[in-house]
Amino acid sequence: MKIAYHKNFLKHFKKRIVSNKKLESKFYQRLSLFIKNPNSPILRRHQLRGKKRFYWSFSVTGDTRVVYKIKEKTLFFI
Repeated sequence: MKIAYHKNFLKHFKKRIVSNKKLESKFYQRLSLFIKNPNSPILRRHQLRGKKRFYWSFSVTGDTRVVYKIKEKTLFFI
């Protein structure tokens, strides 16, 4: 599966995740788990509602989520 990043994702990733090494490590662990088993209950994956109903989310920590969309075999982080 190919991975693509929206510019807003990269901006927030640098600001919030890269500045915290523990959170960055946790992100990559969860990303690896997501690629192996997207339905793992640890990820608390769910579809969003309202205007973002075409997007999905999984949890990195209790208050950190990753919003994504899968399109044409590409995982696109929003």
